[in-house]
Formats: sequence, C-alpha cells, structure tokens
Amino acid sequence: MYYFIINPNARCGRGKNVWKKLERILERENAQYQAYITEKPGDAKVFARKLTEGCREPHVIVAVGGDGTVNEILDGLSFCSPVTLGYIPAGSGNDLARSLKLPRKPGRCLKKILSPKYHKQLDYGVLTYGGDEISCRRFMVSAGIGMDAAVCHNILYSRTKGILNKLHIGKLTYLLIGVKQLLLAKPAKGYLLLDGVQKVEFNHAYFISAHIHPYEGGGFKFAPDASYDDGKLSICVMNNRKKRKLIPVLLNSMFGRQSHNKGTRFYTCGEAMVHVDKPMAVHVDGESCFCQNDIQLRCIKKAVRMIV
Repeated sequence: MYYFIINPNARCGRGKNVWKKLERILERENAQYQAYITEKPGDAKVFARKLTEGCREPHVIVAVGGDGTVNEILDGLSFCSPVTLGYIPAGSGNDLARSLKLPRKPGRCLKKILSPKYHKQLDYGVLTYGGDEISCRRFMVSAGIGMDAAVCHNILYSRTKGILNKLHIGKLTYLLIGVKQLLLAKPAKGYLLLDGVQKVEFNHAYFISAHIHPYEGGGFKFAPDASYDDGKLSICVMNNRKKRKLIPVLLNSMFGRQSHNKGTRFYTCGEAMVHVDKPMAVHVDGESCFCQNDIQLRCIKKAVRMIV
C-alpha cells in the first residue's frame, strides 16, 4: 500500500495537475494506494502523524508537492515502524529533488517509487528554539537565521511568486526578493558554538544557514560541500562589514559556484548553537519559525529511508 500526501496548491496549483496525471498511472498499474489531500498549512504533518503514530507496520509515504510538503511530513512522522519516503516534486524550489537528482517528470518519479531499485538513508536536521516554551522542528534540506529566512518569509506572502511561477521563471522570485531583503537587512553580532567546543564570534552577520543538502531558495548553492549522509551539518555564515560585497556571493551561489569572498565562512559540525544580539527571522526548509535570538541545530544521521 502506498500513502500519498498531496499539496494541490504547490506552485500555484501545479500540485493538483500533477496528481491527476499520477492517479491515471496508478489506476493503469493497478497499484493499491490511499490519497490524502491537504487543504491548509499543517495538514501534511497531521496526516503523516496519523499514519505512523503507534503503528508497527512498514509504510511507504509519498510526498507530492514542494520542499515545504516534505518538511511537514518529516516533522509529523513517528518512527514507530519502518517508514520509506518517496518524493514527487511539484513545487517551485524543489531543492531536495535537485540534490537527489530526481527526474523532473512526475511520471518517471512515480515509476521509481512503484519499482524501486535504490534506497538511500538520509540525514535530517532538528532545529530547537524558544525561551519559556521550547519548540523543535525537523528539517530535510536546510534551516537558517537572518536574511535567508527573511526571504523565505517574504516569499510565503508574495504575489510576485505566483506570477513568475506561471511564467515558469519562479527562481527569479528568490532573486528579486533576495535583493529587496539585502537592501533592508541589518547585520547582527553574535557567535556560533560548534559541537559544544569551538566558539566563533562575528560582528556583521547577515545570515547563518545550516545545511543537510547543498541548495536552498530554489537552487542557491550556499553549501557546496554539504552531504546528506555524513551525519554532519554544513554551516554557512555570511559575515561582511560592507553589504555590497555580498552581491557576488549571492550571484556565485545562484550559479552554483563556490564563493571565496572574504567574509563568507564555512564550518562542519554535528551540532551548533547560534546566538545573535537581536531577534532575526528563522526558517526550516523555507517554512517560517518567526523571529528568534537563539537557535540550536543538530544532525540526525541516516534516519530517513528514501526511494531515489
């Protein structure tokens, strides 16, 4: 039995059209499946929890949507029994699919899921935040604090994204809003504590991102050396006194080139604590966690089995 969790609103309704095509294939293949259609944010998490909580039988859960849909499913999973994930990308960013080199055509992705040849054990991350009330969020691709999270927040409510997605140039949304947020951004002082041992201080940080996979924001390669199965987070710190010097960093990331600009720092660790001197936007896989001063991040090694 295959359990499909579908976000019909992914990429301005593309998720709905993709699912219609997949349904026809499933019927033709006489596959046994159940479909769960989300109506609002948070539904995918609820469905994943209901399917796995207290259950001892193996499950194959397939996400149809974007990285946010995968994030919700991951966050809702109860690992009481073996769970195998499949992913059919239908979003605008699809950074997870880009990293795993999944086929662009939904039908080919479904074929891999129905007749799997390869499985991989993937890492995932956990973000912990909050003062009096501690909250935890899992993430599959990346989490961050600062400008990159502000871009994600802005995109969630952007009309421009819908227009550009219909023109099949949705990546420009991230670039345009990124430029806007760069103009508005103010740096923060603070520090990183890596694996509880190495302390790294900074004075002009615009954002700090922690990666399981190299990409975020629809193809910006902020962590070229990130590996999804080494049990480590790849940390990227954008720290520069002169804001204009971040422009080539962003352009290099957009085109997949590693940046060697002064002020761009990279670290590898299993756990990290981030402290900044003022509340800054926080995200997990592009989903908002509001504004925080302190966050903790850790990597859970090879904890998710995925069909690739």
